[in-house]
Amino acid sequence: MISRKSKFEIARMRKAGEITGRILSRVVLAIKPGITTKELDDLAEAAVQEFGVKPAFKGYQGFPASICISVNNQVVHGIPGPRRLETGDLVGLDFGVVYEGYYGDAAITVGVGEITLKHQKLLKITRESLWQGLAEARAGNRLSAISRAIQNHVEENGFSVVRDFVGHGIGQSMHEEPQVPNFVSPLGRGYDPILKPGMTLAVEPMVNAGNCQVKVDPEDCWTVTTADGSYSAHFEHTVLVTEGDPVILTKVNSSEGETEELVQW
Repeated sequence: MISRKSKFEIARMRKAGEITGRILSRVVLAIKPGITTKELDDLAEAAVQEFGVKPAFKGYQGFPASICISVNNQVVHGIPGPRRLETGDLVGLDFGVVYEGYYGDAAITVGVGEITLKHQKLLKITRESLWQGLAEARAGNRLSAISRAIQNHVEENGFSVVRDFVGHGIGQSMHEEPQVPNFVSPLGRGYDPILKPGMTLAVEPMVNAGNCQVKVDPEDCWTVTTADGSYSAHFEHTVLVTEGDPVILTKVNSSEGETEELVQW
């Protein structure tokens, strides 16, 4: 069953989304050659304490860190550690918080220093596919409108959409109904509900430079990598379906007089 959030719930999800976006922005701005992924996780953990929220991922089904950090051919669920980032790397950051019982969830992939033109295009197309999908999160549309917009943009530009992992509903739980695939079944079948006001979704295209096949690391049982070794990108926002335009809950805008630098995606 897909939940539709009340005004009370939406207010808390707005706050969860704002904090998620602000902390993720801080981590992005700290990325540079030589920094370890563990240092980035420490930064996220410190910010969680500052904002008085809980990290959504830490302890979730045993995940050991506050933020998922996936580098280069790692698609999602990378575990922070001693790895030092190098110029040319692609770094995917997936992060969420819990605020007064409600979740925010967002992701962004960035390059470290100068990256190849191909990888610049990979980031650009993945980000664009996210926004094209978000634009379809409108009351009256079918869920598949989101999936179709993402898949079409990615494949028209020569990349592939990961099929083993998908977006999801979100609210008082990290993962709620419905699943939000980034592709449409070639048979045109499957669960395809009509979107209604009050639904909250985490839309998150995962896009590979090579083919769509992925595998899970057999040692840590978390890190997902591309099967062919190609690089991957991941972008995500939490969105509220309304009677009008979709509302991005994890997109953060600076307030008047604010001096903290913010990253938008």
